[in-house]
Formats: sequence, C-alpha cells, structure tokens
Amino acid sequence: MKPARTKTPRKLLVKKGSQTSLKDPVGVYCRVRPLSLPDQECCIEVINNTTVQLHTPEGYRLNRNGDYKETQYSFKQVFGTHTTQKELFDVVANPLVDDLIHGKNGLLFTYGVTGSGKTHTMTGSPGEGGLLPRCLDMIFNSIGTFQAKRYVFKSNDRNSMDIQCEVDALLERQKREAMPNPKTPSGKRQVDPEFADMINVQEFCKAEEVDEDSVYGVFVSYIEIYNNYIYDLLEEVPFDPIKPKPPQSKLLREDKNHNMYVAGCTEVEVKSTEEAFEVFWRGQKKRRIANTHLNRESSRSHSVFNIKLVQAPLDADGDNVLQEKEQITISQLSLVDLAGSERTNRTKAEGNRLREAGNINQSLMTLRTCMEVLRENQMYGTNKMVPYRDSKLTHLFKNYFDGEGKVRMIVCVNPKAEDYEESLQVMRFAEVTQEVEVARPVDRAICGLTPGRRYRNQARGGPVGDEPLVTEVVLQSFPPLPSCELLDINDEQTLPRLIEALEKRHHLRQMMIEEFHKQSITFKALLQEFDNAVLNKENYIQGKLNEKEKVISGQKLEIERLEKKNKTLEYKIEILEKTTTIYEEDKRTLQQELEAQNQKLQRQFSDKRRLEARLQGMVTETTMKWEKECERRVAAKQLEMQNKLWVKDEKLKQLKAIVTEPKAEKPERPSRERDREKVTQRAISPSPVPNAPPIRLRHRRSRSAGDRWVDHKPASNVQTETVMQPHVPHAITVSVANEKALAKCEKYMLTHQELASDGEIETKLIKGDVYKTRGGGQSVQFTDIETLKQESPTGRKRRSSSAAPAQPDGTESEWTDVETRCSVAVEMRAGSQLGPGYQHHAQPKRKKP
Repeated sequence: MKPARTKTPRKLLVKKGSQTSLKDPVGVYCRVRPLSLPDQECCIEVINNTTVQLHTPEGYRLNRNGDYKETQYSFKQVFGTHTTQKELFDVVANPLVDDLIHGKNGLLFTYGVTGSGKTHTMTGSPGEGGLLPRCLDMIFNSIGTFQAKRYVFKSNDRNSMDIQCEVDALLERQKREAMPNPKTPSGKRQVDPEFADMINVQEFCKAEEVDEDSVYGVFVSYIEIYNNYIYDLLEEVPFDPIKPKPPQSKLLREDKNHNMYVAGCTEVEVKSTEEAFEVFWRGQKKRRIANTHLNRESSRSHSVFNIKLVQAPLDADGDNVLQEKEQITISQLSLVDLAGSERTNRTKAEGNRLREAGNINQSLMTLRTCMEVLRENQMYGTNKMVPYRDSKLTHLFKNYFDGEGKVRMIVCVNPKAEDYEESLQVMRFAEVTQEVEVARPVDRAICGLTPGRRYRNQARGGPVGDEPLVTEVVLQSFPPLPSCELLDINDEQTLPRLIEALEKRHHLRQMMIEEFHKQSITFKALLQEFDNAVLNKENYIQGKLNEKEKVISGQKLEIERLEKKNKTLEYKIEILEKTTTIYEEDKRTLQQELEAQNQKLQRQFSDKRRLEARLQGMVTETTMKWEKECERRVAAKQLEMQNKLWVKDEKLKQLKAIVTEPKAEKPERPSRERDREKVTQRAISPSPVPNAPPIRLRHRRSRSAGDRWVDHKPASNVQTETVMQPHVPHAITVSVANEKALAKCEKYMLTHQELASDGEIETKLIKGDVYKTRGGGQSVQFTDIETLKQESPTGRKRRSSSAAPAQPDGTESEWTDVETRCSVAVEMRAGSQLGPGYQHHAQPKRKKP
C-alpha cells in the first residue's frame, strides 16, 4: 500500500496594509455518518479528530486500471460515526448562539451529497434533537426572564423593527386574541407529539453574561430556494378547492445597511422553544421532498430557517422599553439545510426531478465558484468580482462573506464506496472553503445608561436609599411626650404634664391642619393653572401632531409609491438580468458559429486559391497546346488552298486552249497517253496566288426605283455574300426609323433577317407607302414583302472546304463537291452532246506533295 498523500497547504499572500488579525477563516467541520449495512464497503476513514482519509474502492480501481490512491483532508474538527448531537452542538453551534445573544450574526449550513445526513444533523430525529431545536432551547434558556411582552416589537417590511408602547402592544394582543384563527401560536397549547421528542433536550444550556438591562424578542422565518426561486414556507394562503393558487415567489432586496433580505417574508414572534419549533414544523411540511433512487426523502430545495433576536434597552427607571429605534440591536442566525448534490445517472431522475437536480447542482456550483473567487482575491491580491448574483442562495448570504458575521459549515459525508466520486468533490470544495477568510464583526455598544437598572427599581413603594419618610419628619416636629409612669397614687404632677403636652400637640396639629388646608388650596390653584397650561400645550401639540400626521400620511403614500416603483424596477432588473444572460448565451453561440464559419471560409478560400493556381496552369498549358494546333491547322489550310487554286488555274488554261483551238470535225475523245503528252508539252503555270481579285457584286434594281425611299437597315443585320443585292438609288439609309427621314420620302423598306429551317440566312424586304397624318406626322402602310434566300442547287447542304475522300477507282466523289460541279458546268459548251448522265472524267486534283 502506498503512503497516504497529504495536501500541502498553500502559502497565503498577505496584502500590504491589511490586518489579518481582524479576519477569521470559515470554520469547516466534517461529520461521518454510519454505514447503513455493516458489510458495506467503506471508502472514508477517520485518522484523528482533524483528519480523514479517502481511499479508492475496489470497483473503482478495476475501472481505472488498478490505480490506488489515498488522499487525506484536514478540517477544524472531525466528528466520527459515534458522535452525539450534543457534542456536535457544543463545538459548532453553541458559539454562534452566544454571539447571537450578544448582537452578532451567524451562518451555519450543512453541505454534502444526497443521503449523507444533512437534514438529520440540522433537524434531528425522535429522541435525538438536532442543531436547530438545541439552538432554540439555548436562546430561550438565556433570555427567558428578560423577554418583552408580545407585540412590543413589531416587524416591518424593511428588514428592521419598530417599538410599540405598552398600551399599543396590549391593544394588539387583545385584537389578535379576538381573532378566530390567530396566526401566532400560543405557548399554552399542547406540544405536537410528532416532534415532542425532538425538542425534549435533557441538557440545560445557557449563554453567559446576558445583558439584564435589556428586553428581548425572538422572531423566526422559514424559506426555501426551489429551482432558483424563493418561497415563504410560513405564508398563509387561503385554500381554494376549485382553483388553488400556487405559491408566489419572493424577491431579494437590500436594506439601508446594504444587507440582503427576502421582501414580504413572514416573521413570527415566538416566546418558547415549543412555539418556535411548532412554527418550523409547520413550514417543514410544505418543503419539497421527493423519493429518488438514492434517498427515500430527498430534499429538492435549499431551506433557510432564520432566527432573529431583537434587543432593546430599558429606560433610566428600568420600567419600560426605551422608545428609541436607534437603540435597537438586531442579530440573526441562519440555519441552512442545503439540498444534496447528486448525479442524475445514479438517482435515475427524470422530468421534474431531473430539472430540480440541475438547479440544485447549478446553485451549489455557483457557491463553489464564489468561494474560489474569494480565496483567489484574498490569496493573490486580485479584485475579481464575486458572482453572488448568479444564484439566489449566494446572493442572499453575500453579507456574511463580506464581514457581517461568523460562517460555519458542516460537511456531511457517507462513507459507502458508491459515493466515492461525490465525496471526493465535496472534500475538494471543503478544502477551498477553509482557505476563505471572513472579516470579524465589531462589537456594538447598546447604550450609555447606568447598568443594574432593572433590579435596583424593582422594589416599588419601599424606601429608596436612606431618605426618611414624610410621617417620620412630621412626628419629629412634635414636642416630646413626658414620662407617663405613675409611681405613687398621690402623684398629681405626671398627669397634668401629660395633658399639657397633649394639648400642645393638639394645638400644633390644628395649626398644621389649617396650614395644610391653606397649602392645599394654594396647591389646587397652582394645579388648576398647571392643568390649564397643560391643556393649552396639549391643544397646541395636538394641532402640531395633526399637521405632522398629515405630513406623515403624505410621506407614507410617497413611500408606498416609491416601494411599488422599487418593486417594479427590481422586477424589471431581474427580467433584464435574465434577458442579458440569454443574450450573452446567444452571443457566445453566434460567436462560436461565426468563428466556425470564418474557419470554413478560410479553408474554402485556400482551396479556391489552390484550384485557381491549378486551373491557371491548366489554362496556360491548354492555350499553348491549342495555339500550336491552330498554327498547324492554318498552315495545312493555306497549303490546301494553294493546291486548289493551282488546280483551278490549270483547268482554266486547258479550257482556254480548248476554246481557242479551231475544230473542223467532230472532236474525238483523246486517249490518256495523249492527255498526258499534252499535259507534259504545256508549260507549267506559276504557283497560284492566294490574293485573287474580288468579284464585283451585282445589285438588283428595285421595281420602284423612281420614288424616294427610306432604306431601314438595322445595325444587327449580317452582310451576305450573295450576288443579287437589293439596291435603291437616292435612298436615305437609316438604322433606326425616324420622323425626319419619313417626311422626305414616299416609300419605306425594312430589311429583316432571320435564320431559315435549313440553317441559311433568309432576308426579307418589307415595303410600304408613307402617308401624312392629320396631326402632322407620318404613317406607313405595308404593301409588299420580298424574300431573298441563298440555297444549294441540288438541295443538299454544301460541304466544307476540305477535300472529299478519294473513290476506290481513283476519281473524286460524284456531284458532291461544289468545285467539281462548277468545273463540269464550265467545261460543257452549248450544243454539246454530253448529257446530264455523262460521267465527268477530269483529272483528279493534285494531292499535296
């Protein structure tokens, strides 16, 4: 077995000018729950009271190629499987309750995977109460005799408290007692047996040095964070069996001291542990739990139970509460039971359970991210923004991490091997959390009154100090009585002296009674004057109060309007934050798509450039190839045309010789030998000249040559090479018909060309007469159409200029070449006996040497 690896603590970076002594690290504790079955495989081992060790289970090692790893994690204190709830409370929660009674805030939350014992640690089980009932019991044990009467403190919707006088509090109590269903539970009710064993704490626990010159009030509230929405579990919603209303979510607000609170949350004043736990149990029944594959009663939301302790000093006489709102001290202890982190492939979650698991994991991930950013800012001196607003859980408790109280976390782990990966993530988060430091809250002085006021003034009607009573002063002013002892029956002096003393006292008494009557009359007159003055002052003050009440009413209306506006703005801000989040996600998605498209375009551009370079090379190569081929074909065509011209020249020479030769008798057909001799005897003509003189085209005169014509020839017409061409003398030739040309002429002719069905160009001459209109313009009335078309004599298409292939008998193809037909037509003379059926036996064309 390899030795266990221990995490090396990272060296903290201390910023200049910071006072590290005024900061405390987050207290992280670990509690290991017992295994459900004794034969289950365990992956967590408690080394000592501050260290646990995780080792890889057998099944996990088989899947990970036999990798065996042991890791140790340190905590402030580790509680094993045999730890009692009392031991856990004394170490973790007792200091937080003590701070609460002395005016300091505290936050305690349980963290772990589902089924690790978080709810058991916080709430407890029958016969073994958890941290919550023990905290309540310690609070009421400490302030039991110093509690203010109900409704002396009154909660408002601005995360603060108002003080009512005894009369207003009495009226409020009578009003609530007269209601048929009082919202506040009574302490005289019998405890519900369902949770009676949970709050039956045997150990008596009490805070030390409680301020005896103050009165206290305890208010509790209970909320849950479900799917990142806050719901009030103590809110009384009227039941409607026809159309039940779903619970309304609450909003987070910031008070004047920049502390976050849940707006509109129900706060119930409680006077005992039983009453407070009854309120908690009522809200616990509304909490969302569900049955999953890993836990029969799995919490599907984060629950927050707030205990708010209100403290106000007594006045100088020690009788009543000091009616100064500035002297109120409010401290709060938040007990948070986080929902367990879970993997959906293990819990087999579907539908709503899957959505709940996603929101739970998201909020826990946000909590972890906030811890990591806080640690990074403190260790490396950075100033990154902590993402508290990404989750309602972190946004609600951001003040605690900013230095508004102590923070404690209990990491609950299940040692079974199936939870190894989840427990590993929990340990890593706990390791990060321990390195976060929270500013230590400063002590706040309550007031500057003399201590001991309560007990000093409790003796009402008795002597105060050493001052004598009024009766004693009056008795001392009377003359002393003489001795009344009679020693002799004949004593005649004692009784007369006693009678004289009594008469003097009676006379003095009469004088005192008269003086008392005079003084009482004078005092009554003074008292009457004082009453009149007081009445005048009361009338004056009442007028002022009426004015102030009007001002206050106006201010209250303004405050209500501003609060409504504030709610609207907060709702809009929340909507805008959600919209911003959606837009940012869309922006990131579009940026990713844009980057992908840019990369795709870059690849296509690169492929296009490579293809262009390749095509450019192919085009250059093909161009050079075809240039060479064209040069070769042009040279071959020139040589072929030269041969044809030479053959025609030879034929013309023979024709000339035949025509000029006188013949007396019928010509005989010469033999082939003689033809060859004649050909040999003739002089060889020079090589044909490629540039022959152009043939003058003959123009056909129009039938209406006597009139003045407008010859409209569009610019798109093609010049034909026919011998017969339409020609109109003295005509105005235009490419576009216009009014000026029509005004000078009497005839109009449009030359129109189109392609015939046999592929030849067909020219149509559309003629008409020009008339003047009544409006001073010209109009054309078409009268005739002439068609000019070039066709082959035999009705066949002309062949190309290339030579036809030779026949097997040495002659060329029959009547297929235009050149052959022309030569035969020229050689036949008028009156010749050769008919159409005569086969032409001219010499074959000279082939290319």
